[in-house]
Amino acid sequence: MRILVTGGAGFIGSHLIDRLMAQGDEVICLDNFFTGRKHNILKWLDNPYFELIRHDITEPIKLEVDQIYHLACPASPIHYQYNPVKTIKTNVMGTLYMLGLAKRVKARFLLASTSEVYGDPEVHPQSEEYRGNVNPIGPRSCYDEGKRVAETLAFDYHLQNNVEIRVARIFNTYGPRMLENDGRVVSNFVVQALKGQPLTVYGDGSQTRSFCYVADLVEGLIRLMNGEHTGPINLGNPDEYTILQLAQAVQNRVNPDAEIIFKPLPQDDPKRRQPDITKAKTLLDWQPTIPLAEGLKLTIEDFRDRVTSPEGHHLASV
Repeated sequence: MRILVTGGAGFIGSHLIDRLMAQGDEVICLDNFFTGRKHNILKWLDNPYFELIRHDITEPIKLEVDQIYHLACPASPIHYQYNPVKTIKTNVMGTLYMLGLAKRVKARFLLASTSEVYGDPEVHPQSEEYRGNVNPIGPRSCYDEGKRVAETLAFDYHLQNNVEIRVARIFNTYGPRMLENDGRVVSNFVVQALKGQPLTVYGDGSQTRSFCYVADLVEGLIRLMNGEHTGPINLGNPDEYTILQLAQAVQNRVNPDAEIIFKPLPQDDPKRRQPDITKAKTLLDWQPTIPLAEGLKLTIEDFRDRVTSPEGHHLASV
């Protein structure tokens, strides 16, 4: 099959491409390199079944493909709030153009949506039926409302034009190739610990997140794409950890002497996040298999190489 991955040079996109290439598909990677890195897909550049196109999906593009994994959009608050207008355009215009492409070439389309559609949830854990508690004019709305619109567009193209769609609501994911400066909690803690800096916890650290290792997530995306269910389906790890527990886990692995400091909680920061993955289990026969301790070990090794290698010299300015 010919498969298009938008945002393919990004953290999740590049791991997905590794899997698709390994199973013998032809892959087209589309990325504008706002948060993607060519280094993530370097090993495929000379492969005749791989193609890289530098392109911004807020502009239309014509391609012939069988499947589209639509992952393009900065996903960490630091990056998506840097240019909120661009973020919402990526979510709305980008999704519109990709659905238009899917309609024209009769490709199956998978939208990488997000647990952010649930906002700061008043229901716990979050199931796909929950409609969310989102602030439409808050600092995160360019991303979460953008993704809510993207889901609407996907279902409208499905209902009106019979486009085959799949919608994944992705919860916190971590692993090798996360951006060092992406401002998300796993990368923050790992980089701080490796550089001998204090680990910064916002609030009192009692807010919770659920962390899914990237290889588990990619498996879920592939099963969803090739299964019979449109979704939306939650993909994430239901093991819930407080931020303080995560900080301590990183501290113990990297630098037991590192200090933990506390800072005020940002606006609209969700207090609790935990996926109900009943649907993923029953419909896709999927659940995460990699425990946090093992995933952290692999992530820390990858960061250690980057923080200390000559290639990682740009870290000094982070």
